[in-house]
Amino acid sequence: MLDAALIKGCADPSLKPAIIEQFVMAAGSDDPLAVTVKSGGRLILVPKAASTEEAMAIVRQYAGQAVVRVGLTQFPAGIGVKEPADLKPDLVGACQNLRKGTAMFAKALRIVAKWYGNPTSKDVFPQIFEDAIYAWKAGEFEGVGVFRADDLRPCQELSRYQALSGLCRRQPAIKQPRR
Repeated sequence: MLDAALIKGCADPSLKPAIIEQFVMAAGSDDPLAVTVKSGGRLILVPKAASTEEAMAIVRQYAGQAVVRVGLTQFPAGIGVKEPADLKPDLVGACQNLRKGTAMFAKALRIVAKWYGNPTSKDVFPQIFEDAIYAWKAGEFEGVGVFRADDLRPCQELSRYQALSGLCRRQPAIKQPRR
């Protein structure tokens, strides 16, 4: 179970803490230094990292050759990076990994919810969440690469259903000055 302070201080604010905990339990790891490597659908056994440096050495060794997931959220290493040397150690830092992972997962949830037609019934949320977990693990949903896809829209524009289901926290409205 994740620490409430870690969630509050580091996780994407568009997701409620309960959703974040469910996400990490379903798709993540208890160990911020966890590195998972898969190639051709097979899991490659790698030594357990005891430090950030060891974890990053494993990530750099396999990045570009296999699917490498890191940290609490099992964030896909290499997204938006051209060279393995460009990978930053904050990937395995608990706070930064939680921030990046939950932001990316929120995007995957929006992609899945859009595919379902942004339903308004709370009864559909468990299926959307399950499919978003699948999309997170597979990297795609119904032909859409969820990690590289454009974000559909900001949290403030989510449907009433999504706001009620816990997908999004209510954000205070920013008042625009009158002109």
